[in-house]
Amino acid sequence: MGLSRLAALHGVATSYSPSPDVTVSVPDDTVIAVLAALGVDAGTPADVRKCLAAAESRSRLLPPTVVVWAGEPLPPALAGLPPGSTVTVEPEPSDLPGHPAGRPPAPLSMRSRAAAPAEPVASGEPAPEAVPAPEAAPAPGAAPAWWISPPHGVHRIHVRTPDNRRATATLVAAPPRLPQPPEGTHGFLVQLYSLLSARSWGMGDLGDLADLAAWAGRSVGSGFVQVNPLHAAVPGKPTDPSPYRPSSRRFPDPVHLHVESIPEYGHVRDRAALDDLRQDAAALSEAVLNKGALIDRDAVWELKRQALELVAQVPLTPGRRADYCDFLAEQGQALEDHALWCALAEVHGPDWHTWPEALRAPRSPGTARARSELLDRVDFHCRLAWLTAGQLAAAQRAAEDAGMGVGIVHDLAVGVHPAGADTWSQQEAFAHGMSVGAPPDAFNARGQDWGLPPWRPDVLAATGYAAYRGLLRGLLAHAGALRIDHVMGLFRLWWVPEGRPPTDGTYVAYDAEAMLAVLVLEAHRAGTSVVGEDLGTVAPGVREALALRGVLGTSVLWFERDWEGDGRPLAPEEWRRDCLATATTHDLPSTAARLTGDHVTLRHRLGLLTRSLEEELTADLTDTAEWLALLARLRMLPEGDGDEEAAVRAVHRFLRRTPARMTGVWLPDTVGDRRPQNLPGTWDQYPNWRLPIADPEGHPVTLEEITASPRLHGLMEVLRPRKPRTAPPGERRP
Repeated sequence: MGLSRLAALHGVATSYSPSPDVTVSVPDDTVIAVLAALGVDAGTPADVRKCLAAAESRSRLLPPTVVVWAGEPLPPALAGLPPGSTVTVEPEPSDLPGHPAGRPPAPLSMRSRAAAPAEPVASGEPAPEAVPAPEAAPAPGAAPAWWISPPHGVHRIHVRTPDNRRATATLVAAPPRLPQPPEGTHGFLVQLYSLLSARSWGMGDLGDLADLAAWAGRSVGSGFVQVNPLHAAVPGKPTDPSPYRPSSRRFPDPVHLHVESIPEYGHVRDRAALDDLRQDAAALSEAVLNKGALIDRDAVWELKRQALELVAQVPLTPGRRADYCDFLAEQGQALEDHALWCALAEVHGPDWHTWPEALRAPRSPGTARARSELLDRVDFHCRLAWLTAGQLAAAQRAAEDAGMGVGIVHDLAVGVHPAGADTWSQQEAFAHGMSVGAPPDAFNARGQDWGLPPWRPDVLAATGYAAYRGLLRGLLAHAGALRIDHVMGLFRLWWVPEGRPPTDGTYVAYDAEAMLAVLVLEAHRAGTSVVGEDLGTVAPGVREALALRGVLGTSVLWFERDWEGDGRPLAPEEWRRDCLATATTHDLPSTAARLTGDHVTLRHRLGLLTRSLEEELTADLTDTAEWLALLARLRMLPEGDGDEEAAVRAVHRFLRRTPARMTGVWLPDTVGDRRPQNLPGTWDQYPNWRLPIADPEGHPVTLEEITASPRLHGLMEVLRPRKPRTAPPGERRP
């Protein structure tokens, strides 16, 4: 009982339910290991008693971070303050738009008392002094009269009780709901590296993204383009190609730069060297597009790095220099740390755990010396971050200029590589010796270990979620919307102790209220929507909590069945409204492969099936037939038409009829590609994250060929909203 109680106080689960009627106990040694990663020693019964007594004897007047939602009742931590308490809120200058530099904002002072009901002051209004009110209890759900709503932002709150107890905490004051995308918008989903154009250097880049957005908005009326995470990767030989296991989620990877679009490129003096690099890049693209080669991220980066070294030798113009300096000031210590990690990795390798002892901490004297010695390389990597941010901004501008209602939808991976820049620069924020994964379920009896160290919820709360806020602010700076991979991680994550199987993990809870408040606040400031990937095992109440705050869900056609009833496919009107509706994702078969059963034979060929090929094909055929029958009943699929292309159009015609706010089209589906970009459960057995978009025969196609494809235009006619007929002169419209 003592261990269970101690675990509960720290948000560590001692059991979990893989299905409603099953409960599985977590091994004690797992619970002990997870508590140790949270700084709690529970190795012996005596240790448990000691830590439990210490935890239960602590009485906090306020939790480390307090959340208030505009226009909503105060949280118990504030509403329950003793009468006569004094509350002072210090707004942070950086969180007050338009606040005069150098002048700290005046604190908002108030005194807790029994008071008549009062409406909260609207966000951003001047803060009046509290006015004494009659002794009366506030109406249910109303803020007490002493409360003065602070502006939206992240502030410091100070409390003093009549008996002189004091507390200070971070106060997150958030709007109640996220901005929403336009109703009924459609767009493309694409893995950017797979989208090669005639000008690419061996893989798709930000120039290609801007071009796709400009074309899609103007030519087919798309409202968004969603891409894979563009986070900085861990360099290596070979580099991990997965965009979901990055070195840093805070900064983008310069491998995505379109080198020729950099203003200084045209002023490089060594033109012969640039011409040689361009020829080598053309050879890389030729090999991928016409010779069956895989996308080679390392080879692409080597050519771009050499070109960028030449570009960096060109002096910046005064205006460009000023812009660069502004960027450095805005990004601050986070960028300097990231750039220093990149510079140190060039010297000592990509795993900071193997560096000389003096360099393993970002604030050590040895690291300070290295910072001075590597100043030029640090500046080079800072400049790359600036250039990449500039092209990200250009892609969003291109989308907006093309009339897109949303623009570029960026993707936030669930975690980072254990050897990368983020874990080095923010070591105290990560639970070392732990990895994020998933528990066993009906689809994977062994569970999953993703090799990503989790954030410590206690450190996040104690620091006012500073790392999380900075991450979101950086990602949202040039986004029209943000997709969050495994959005359930805002509530809890499955932690697996190092060296143990995923079955020996357990769930660790996060303060979902604070995680959501920070998300809503930062997205509101940026004017962006948020889509949560909520597929798989979702705890009760999670989808409802996300929907309350305006986070859209993800609905994939093949999974939308009446699981609480007869299991039949859901009719379009039964789908949820607040979601991104798609036919597939990067981890699933393409629609053509699903319809033909190609994905089953692929998995059989790689030895991934748990049943015989015949059983799997029969089950898959039954599943597909049920959906096709529904499409036929709804007259979306021409009777007797067994054409695969017509079936793909019918699937998207169905998606368009649902009430979903957003409809996403997997770009490879527009040309009949049958190969998945990623096949879960494989490593080197399948070329994950290295395939270009291809036609039904597997021949790679360029951006120019995709946009000219009759198959694409036929599919997009299904999604194009019907325009009202214009009445001829003299004719009255009904």
